[in-house]
Amino acid sequence: MTGTAETEAGEFWDIYKLDVVVIPTNRPIARKDYEDLVYKTKREKYNAVLDEIVKLHEAGRPVLVGTTSVEISELLSRMLKMAKINHNVLNAKLHQREADIVAEAGKGGGVTIATNMAGRGTDIKLSDTVKKAGGLAIIGTERHESRRVDRQLRGRAGRQGDPGSSQFFVSLEDDLMRLFGSDRISRYMDRLGIKEGEVIQHSMITKSIERAQKKVEENNFGIRKRLLEYDDVMNSQREVIYAKRRHALHGEKIGVDILNMLNDVSLSLTQAYHSDSDFEGFQLDVLRNFSLEVPMNSEEFKKWDETKVSQKLYDTLLESYKRRVNTIAQQANPVIQQVYEKQSHLYQNIVVPISDGKREYQIVTNLKKAAETQGEELVRSYEKIAILLTIDDAWKEHLREMDDLKQSVQNASYEQKDPLLIYKFESFNLFQSMLDRINKSIVGLLLKGHIPIQDPAQIKEAEAPRKQDFSKYETSRTDTSDGSPKQQQRVQPVRVEKKVGRNELCPCGSGKKYKNCHGASASAQA
Repeated sequence: MTGTAETEAGEFWDIYKLDVVVIPTNRPIARKDYEDLVYKTKREKYNAVLDEIVKLHEAGRPVLVGTTSVEISELLSRMLKMAKINHNVLNAKLHQREADIVAEAGKGGGVTIATNMAGRGTDIKLSDTVKKAGGLAIIGTERHESRRVDRQLRGRAGRQGDPGSSQFFVSLEDDLMRLFGSDRISRYMDRLGIKEGEVIQHSMITKSIERAQKKVEENNFGIRKRLLEYDDVMNSQREVIYAKRRHALHGEKIGVDILNMLNDVSLSLTQAYHSDSDFEGFQLDVLRNFSLEVPMNSEEFKKWDETKVSQKLYDTLLESYKRRVNTIAQQANPVIQQVYEKQSHLYQNIVVPISDGKREYQIVTNLKKAAETQGEELVRSYEKIAILLTIDDAWKEHLREMDDLKQSVQNASYEQKDPLLIYKFESFNLFQSMLDRINKSIVGLLLKGHIPIQDPAQIKEAEAPRKQDFSKYETSRTDTSDGSPKQQQRVQPVRVEKKVGRNELCPCGSGKKYKNCHGASASAQA
């Protein structure tokens, strides 16, 4: 619902395929829009602005002065103070008072200076006396490089059929005039014999200024459109990554995604080494990433085609993956069942440490689901964490690489090449490389995962129900004498204790409130 969108109709259609429809005003516009006043220098222009403000102020008309920067608004404020004219300054420094200042801008004889038409969300109300005097007077100290902002300033006057006027003051030293057409207008003024302080007011000059504004708008539109084209490349990649994250986060298709990763990794490794018959490189890569021996010898690798080699590797990876997750589930299940049977009323979740040999992950999983699925829920939680952490780390690094690529491809314009085409090509290669790294990392993590238990006999000890002392567990991580980490004995899944409220029933089954039962002894110990 803004009339200023009309100047951007072309951009709305090109980018969003949206039409702009101009709706007639509720009441006929009574505002008078005068042709621009053009001066040679800024000094002459500001003196003329001051004279106009004084004249309108004395006539009892409210004046709204629009500026393009805070510096100009402060300059005009100093000039008005010297002329002893009371006024309000509305810029970014007074944003909390914007609405109040704008609401008072319609009082008779009032003067308000606004930067880039700040506070335009508030209507300026006019009294009958002000309407009879001619209404609100708009003074623009400079043409903005966008016609839209100029229209926003003009639109503050003449609302709902109120009287008013708008006048822009321009000098040949303004930024917009210096960029477009000031030399031609200056020569025209010289031929007419215009002296210092004199002004030109002609529709031809006003149209020339609007043409200059259109050129700037077209240039800015080109920049925004180009930026959107670059972002479209990133957006297509972003959708792929976010879809993978959603599947892992909500558990949707996580099993299918893992099978696809196993297949993609098998195919990628085969394609990387089979064409060169590099069996040693293939063997070393599989061993380094997955800690597995390849399911073939050198002769078979060279004799078989890519499809057969890839399928053999896929079968090996899949068998190892199933064996690994079954081992984790079987290893954790006895402790999970023990905790669930004896203390399920205390614990909602459990934390199980799983390591790939380099890094340890604290896997949080639901105790009830883990017990009912014989440990399979723990495996699902581990798969989810492995996928999410790997994708997030790789995506952050990829974003940095894409930023560097966007900067580097700009140099292609010096070779008469389109930087966008190069960016699309190179970004696709970067994205494929990232997906390949993600698949390798996730598959390697899943195939190497294990619960780090140092002494199997300690599992039996953990079967005896005992209260978990978390204060001791936390402090035992670090030796306070020298600050070095102690060797931890990870004997069982670390259980997250459910806190019992003081007024809840005691979990021991006595029927008393916790604060009057075991809670009282706990408080006494504390």
